[in-house]
Amino acid sequence: MNKENREKLKQSKRIVIKVGTSTIMYPNGSINLQQMEKLSFVLSDLKNQGKEIILVSSGAIGVGLSRMNLTQRPVTIPEQQAIASIGQTELMSLYSKFFYHYGHHIGQVLLTKDVTDYPVSRRNTVNTFEQLLIKHVVPIVNENDTVSVEELDHLTRFGDNDTLSAIVLELTEADLLIMLSDIDGFYDKNPMKHNDAELFETINEITDDILELAQDSSTKFGTGGMITKLTAAQIVLKANKQMVLANGTDLTILFRILDGMNEGTLFSK
Repeated sequence: MNKENREKLKQSKRIVIKVGTSTIMYPNGSINLQQMEKLSFVLSDLKNQGKEIILVSSGAIGVGLSRMNLTQRPVTIPEQQAIASIGQTELMSLYSKFFYHYGHHIGQVLLTKDVTDYPVSRRNTVNTFEQLLIKHVVPIVNENDTVSVEELDHLTRFGDNDTLSAIVLELTEADLLIMLSDIDGFYDKNPMKHNDAELFETINEITDDILELAQDSSTKFGTGGMITKLTAAQIVLKANKQMVLANGTDLTILFRILDGMNEGTLFSK
């Protein structure tokens, strides 16, 4: 069954690719320009193969901190949103430069949860994605951190880009979500703490036992952890689509995944 599902990856036409902050930032908080250029190169080549690519990119706050020479994430919401504004501008400027170098254009799509919850704005969002893809533009998606808030009567935050990437798959009816992280896939225990941790090649259902194996983690530059990745996987499986969780250190892994090779953990029914 795993082999058949891996083979199915080859037929994926519309693909959402999510990169975390750790993929485009060095541990010291500086922007990893080499990785950003490599990502733009790989995604551009996939587009040249006829794939429709949607990139969900974290990193606005991380890049903002780097540009402002700050080493600590601000505590207050207004400060965080200001840093996100600075970082998002820089992030898109870099992506625009790199993608243009490889012959492709990008379009920014900033979302908040309320936009996807209400029918009219949701339909407009879908239409925007469709038009960008028709025009062979790469939509680059992020949560609109500069305005999103989380209050009892005004919930606009997705909370993490893992969940957002799965919702983008739903909105665009994409075939596949590839989630690149700093870990090789989903393990039966934390591989950073246990040398005998074993990687799951395929997961067909997110059970309570699977959820119990997940351990949240975060860094000072990004948010999320394994729980949010499983939440995303639940959304993907419910939509009867596929998701691969893999290590984004070597970005050519995207070619291998789409060649049906046994990389990362595949979530598929």
